[in-house]
Amino acid sequence: MACKPNILFIMADQLRADYLSCYGHPALKTPNLDWLASRGVRFSRAYAQSAVCGPARMSVYTGRYVLSHGASLNDTPLRQDEWTIGDHLRPLGYRTVLVGKTHMRADLEGMGKRKIDPASVEGSLVAEAGFETYSREEGIYLDHWPAEKRFGADYNRYLRDRGYSGANPWHEWVNSVEIDGEVVSGWMLEASPYPARVREEDSETPYLTHRAIECIDAMGDQPWCIHLSYIKPHWPYVAPAPYHALFNANDVLPAVRSADERITQNPVFAGFQRRRVSRSFSDEKVRVPVVAAYMGLVKQLDDQLGVLFAALKARGLFENTLIVFTSDHGDYLGDHWLGEKEFLHEPAIRVPLIIVDPREQSDASRGSVSHALVESIDLLPTFVELGEGDPAHPRLEGISLLPLLSGGTIERRYSFCEYDYATMRFRRELGQPIDKTGIVAVVGARWKMIACPGFEPLLFDLENDPGELENRSLDPQYAAIRNELEAALIDWALRPRRVTESDENVERRTDTQVTRGIKLGIRNANELAVALAEEAGQ
Repeated sequence: MACKPNILFIMADQLRADYLSCYGHPALKTPNLDWLASRGVRFSRAYAQSAVCGPARMSVYTGRYVLSHGASLNDTPLRQDEWTIGDHLRPLGYRTVLVGKTHMRADLEGMGKRKIDPASVEGSLVAEAGFETYSREEGIYLDHWPAEKRFGADYNRYLRDRGYSGANPWHEWVNSVEIDGEVVSGWMLEASPYPARVREEDSETPYLTHRAIECIDAMGDQPWCIHLSYIKPHWPYVAPAPYHALFNANDVLPAVRSADERITQNPVFAGFQRRRVSRSFSDEKVRVPVVAAYMGLVKQLDDQLGVLFAALKARGLFENTLIVFTSDHGDYLGDHWLGEKEFLHEPAIRVPLIIVDPREQSDASRGSVSHALVESIDLLPTFVELGEGDPAHPRLEGISLLPLLSGGTIERRYSFCEYDYATMRFRRELGQPIDKTGIVAVVGARWKMIACPGFEPLLFDLENDPGELENRSLDPQYAAIRNELEAALIDWALRPRRVTESDENVERRTDTQVTRGIKLGIRNANELAVALAEEAGQ
C-alpha cells in the first residue's frame, strides 16, 4: 500500500458481546458483523475498563486505565493535559474525526488555568477528546442541562427539516412512542413494545451511518481515523418500526441469575440489586419486552453497518482501512437481578471486538477467533503502531494488538475494570465515604475477582461457572486463588505511572548519581574514584 492505512473505529453503546450471532446468540442474527468477523479477527475475551460510558470511553481515547486518567464517573471532566487519540495520531499524519458520541466532558477549569480558549482550534481538540467534530450526537438531548453538555443540535435541525415538530424533536419523536393516542416518553419502560414515533430512516442509527459516509467522502488524501460512535442500543429502549416488533418473548433468553444471589454476603452487590432499575429488570413482565426492543435496536445497527460496508466497498476503501468494531460496555438486561450496567459481571464489562487489518501480513488470521485476554485500552496503541508510531509510549498503558492480527501473541496475565459507585444512594446506606467507593474486577485466564474495599470480594471460576453464579471467595479451597488475584490487584494499583519518561530512559539513569555530579555520601577522592568506577562498570 502506498500510504498508511485509514482507521475506521466503530463503537456501539451498551452492546453486550453475546448479543451478536457471531458471538453465539441463537435468535438475533447479525450477518453484517458476522461477515466482518470472517474478514478479520474476533476477540472472545475483550474487556472494557469501566462499566459506564464516560470512564470507559476516556480509557479508550487515552489508552489508559481509569485509575490513571481519573475520570471515574460519568460527566467527570477528562484532565486537559491527557493525551488522546488525536494527540497520538496527528503527529503520524492522521486526521482524527468524530461522528457520534464520546461522552466527553471538557475540563474547562483546567483549560482556563492554562489559558486555552475552548473556541480555538487547539481548545476544541482538547475539549473534544482530540477529535475534529464532524457531528457530535450524544444520544440524550435535555433542555435543562447546561450548554456544555447539550449536544445534538445537528440532529435536531435534521429532524425539523424532515418535518418533525416540537421544541425537542429528538425526545418527542425519536425517544417517544404513542400508547392509546397519548405520547409516552421512551424513558418509561412500558414504552418498549411500541414503535418510536420517528420514521426508521430518520432514526439515530441510519442518521449516523449517513453522516459517517458523508464524512468519509469529505476526507482528502491524508490518512484518516474516523470514530463512528453509534448511540444505540443504549436506552431509551425503544426502536422504530419495524424493528420494535422483530423479536418476542420466544426470542428472549432467560435471565442468568440464581436465588442464592439474592442473599449475597457482598453488601455492594446487594446495594446494586436494590436499585430501582434492578427491581424493574427483575420483573419478567418488564424485562422481556425491554430485551426484545434491545434486540431490535441491535438488528437495526447491524443492518446499517451493511449500508456502511457497501459504501466502503463502492469507494474501494476496504483495501486500505483498518476496521474496528466494539462497544464501550455491556448491559445486564436482568442478569444477576440487575439492570443497567454499573457492576462488574461479564454482561457489563465483556465487549465485542472485531478487527479487520487490510495488510497482507494479517491474511493468515482472517476469520479466526482469538481467546487472548485483551482490553479496550489496547486499541489506541494498535492505531499508533499501525501509523508507524511507538505503541510503547509511556503515556499508553495498553498493548498493541497488531501481533495478534498477524498470528502472533501478546503478554497479559490479567485484565482490570473499574467502577466508582460514589453517586449511588446505597453508598450512604452502607456508610461508605466517597473515597472508598472504587471497585475493581481482576480477570485472569480462568478466575475473576470483584474487589470492593471494606467488604469481602466476589470470586468466580469463569471456566466452570461462566454465568458467575457461585461466589467462591470464602471457600478455603480457593484461598490461594483469591490471594493470587489480590496480589495482582495490588501490583497493578502500585505500579509507577510515569507518563513523561520511558522505561528505557529510567534504565539509563539507574545508579548514575555520581556520574551525573550528585556525590552524596562520598567521603574523599578515593571513594569518588571507586564510585565512578562502579557506575561505569554496571
